[in-house]
Amino acid sequence: MPQMLIFGLGYSAGVLAARLKRLGWTVCATGRNGDLDFADRAAVEAALAGSSHVLSSVPPAPAEGDPVLAAYGAALAATGIAAGAWVGYLSSTGVYGDTGGAWVDEAAPVGQGRRTARAEADLAWQALPNSRIFRLPGIYGPGRSPLDRVARGAAHRIDLPDQVFSRVHVEDIASGVIAALAGPPGVYNLTDDLPASQNAVIEEACRLLGRAPPPLLSLAEARLSPMAAAFYAENRRVANGKAKRLLGWKPAYPTFVEGLRALA
Repeated sequence: MPQMLIFGLGYSAGVLAARLKRLGWTVCATGRNGDLDFADRAAVEAALAGSSHVLSSVPPAPAEGDPVLAAYGAALAATGIAAGAWVGYLSSTGVYGDTGGAWVDEAAPVGQGRRTARAEADLAWQALPNSRIFRLPGIYGPGRSPLDRVARGAAHRIDLPDQVFSRVHVEDIASGVIAALAGPPGVYNLTDDLPASQNAVIEEACRLLGRAPPPLLSLAEARLSPMAAAFYAENRRVANGKAKRLLGWKPAYPTFVEGLRALA
């Protein structure tokens, strides 16, 4: 059976790894939940040489760039790529920047927003032969959803009526990557079908939990962290038609309504 080497076995990659193992794959990985030490060059290069598929979910550092390509780019080219390995990278729809709520697809320019380091890493992985780039929006799933924020009393409603964004259930990320195992190389947006405001999502989570929605606040009143506030500075709708057409992928949770109901 094939073997997948995953750089960065975090939340999303962990769900993918579990599904691959159920399908009979061998999975080895770096990261806090992995079996390989990223700094153990001999072990990682041996795993790379023995893997038919390689996926990275490691984000770039703002100043240093992509740590996987910096440390193992040459080994990947010498062993994995030379042997025809399938190469994947979990990127972000943040590379599109702010579009004022307009729709974007994979042909849209990247690198104009706050995620310049991510855009550079995205392009670097694209340059590798046989690569698939998966651009992901806001990710939610078990233990990491608006339901959890509402239950903790940490949910916000911000008075930005025209702000919308896309999201994806973590299981739909896994199914999208699996669909791409037999699909052509390229860039794919893995998002749900219904971009919506954060307020609408929080209100649905409150309804499911029988809670009153949190008060509507201005950005200043909410006193968000710089990272959370930056989220509200961008506004876009992300199209997923390419993944549907070329990979035959279809999200199991096409909107946040189905996703939250399943989690509840």
